[in-house]
Amino acid sequence: MLQAPRFVDLAPAEVVATPLDEGTYLASERTMYRILAEGGQTGERRNQLTHPRHARPELLATQPNELWSWDITKLLGPATWTYFYLYVILDTFSRYVVGWTVAHAEQAALAERLLAATCAKQQILPGTLTVPADRGTSMTSRPVAFLLADLGVTKTHSRPHVSNDNPYSEAQFKTLKYRPGFPDRFGSIQDARAFCQQFFGWYNAKHRHSGIAMMTLRRSTTATPLSSTRPALGYWPPPTPPIPSDSCAGRPHPNPCPPLCGSTHPSRHRR
Repeated sequence: MLQAPRFVDLAPAEVVATPLDEGTYLASERTMYRILAEGGQTGERRNQLTHPRHARPELLATQPNELWSWDITKLLGPATWTYFYLYVILDTFSRYVVGWTVAHAEQAALAERLLAATCAKQQILPGTLTVPADRGTSMTSRPVAFLLADLGVTKTHSRPHVSNDNPYSEAQFKTLKYRPGFPDRFGSIQDARAFCQQFFGWYNAKHRHSGIAMMTLRRSTTATPLSSTRPALGYWPPPTPPIPSDSCAGRPHPNPCPPLCGSTHPSRHRR
């Protein structure tokens, strides 16, 4: 019946309703769908646009200045629809902010100058650094691409329409904007720069990051392996008798910090 010329182009709901108007009941709508599914006839007849499956980017760093992440975020200005733009370059392995600037606009030329100055300051050698970023206009611009090519820096981009391929920069922006004292608006670009100067000084020197075993970022940039940077505990047990507890099983040990850091899935590499 479903293949009859009368019903071949109708939905099962219409096939059920039409005979009912004529006083005949053949089967339920669900039964008709089950019959069509058994014959492989429930698919879309029209041509549908197919989206190719993009490979998930996977980058690993074993030491500082192997993998950077950079992004741009807006800071609210003194009036409605006014913004300042904060450019931040983050070392993915250590979470250390290696470069930043605040500007009136998002421009490829500003990003180019910041990347060039940061690479020179960090003494990056050709072929040793990879810089992933999202698909913003500044990140995909030709000046930035040509600069990175001239410096011997490999660049990658997030997958199209995927918002979580650049998690470290996004997490750092959240730390900035959820910091006590972060204003609702900045009165001028000088105010924004002064706040960021204070914030990044604190972030790089004093902030204890959960992704690197609650160590400060400055310590994580040293050449010493992260697993051996914590000093040994001075004494155990403590001088005063502890409160009896079944949960005390011996000498405490600090959380270890794994030697690998991934670009897109921090939970997988536990950094």
